[in-house]
Amino acid sequence: MWKWIGGAAVCCGLAGLIRSEYEKCHFSIEHFQIASEKIKTEKKIVFLSDLHSQEFGKDNVELLSAIDRIRPDMIFIGGDMMVTRRGKEGEARQSDIEARKQIRVAVRLMLRLARNYPVYYGNGNHEQRLEWERERYGRQYQTYYETLKDGGVIWLSNQNIAIDEELAVGGFNIPKKYYQRFVSEGLTGREIEKRLGRADRNRYQILLAHSPLYMDAYREWGADLTLAGHFHGGTIRLPLLGGVMTPQYQFFYPRCAGNFEEKGKRMIVSRGLGTHSIRIRFNNKPQVAVVCLKKKV
Repeated sequence: MWKWIGGAAVCCGLAGLIRSEYEKCHFSIEHFQIASEKIKTEKKIVFLSDLHSQEFGKDNVELLSAIDRIRPDMIFIGGDMMVTRRGKEGEARQSDIEARKQIRVAVRLMLRLARNYPVYYGNGNHEQRLEWERERYGRQYQTYYETLKDGGVIWLSNQNIAIDEELAVGGFNIPKKYYQRFVSEGLTGREIEKRLGRADRNRYQILLAHSPLYMDAYREWGADLTLAGHFHGGTIRLPLLGGVMTPQYQFFYPRCAGNFEEKGKRMIVSRGLGTHSIRIRFNNKPQVAVVCLKKKV
């Protein structure tokens, strides 16, 4: 009997791994509609997050083709488009060749997108690590930033800007201490304001804030809509229970993917496009989020 149970477990495990490999290579396109009195003209936004150097076809041709079919007015980037890892004490600095390889996929995708669309880029913890650990990564953060900026990407590093008369977008660099494992509170709207400035109350204010843990602070700051990612949908998603585990070791955290509303403010949390460290997806396909902003009638 135990031999039969062991064999069944092995078969289930192999089936799960095969399914995971399939899911990692096949993204879904999911639409969200939001109505607001601040919006007069309909706007279509594609939101991409957590690519982690994943490629859907050579040079992401499948992803680019899907975005072209959507025909968005603009593209928002939620961060973690490459993979960086924590440096160890005494570890040698990366070579320039290693650095270029690390950001190659993200650079090619961003430059291609910026040819056809306005692209607004907010940092995730993997981009910020390039700056936090300069002894390991050297000028890689500056090189990445300058390359994307020269290619037309609008980089929002603790910056809030008006896009037009109706829409504003800010990119908030979440401080390192709020990415620590098991941390789930402490950030306030006042701290965001000190770093990012005041929210635009006259326009529909969108905030690119990589971690969804701090929705209360984003709402307190004044974000009408926060776009987040970071949690990869919980890696494995179970019926009724949702995502199993986040990178910050919250288990079955309810906001690891989806569309949430509290006190008239919204947060959309992307399941992301790639993986790192734990390279598994189950019942949790990569996601391209399409946000349609409409006039409230």
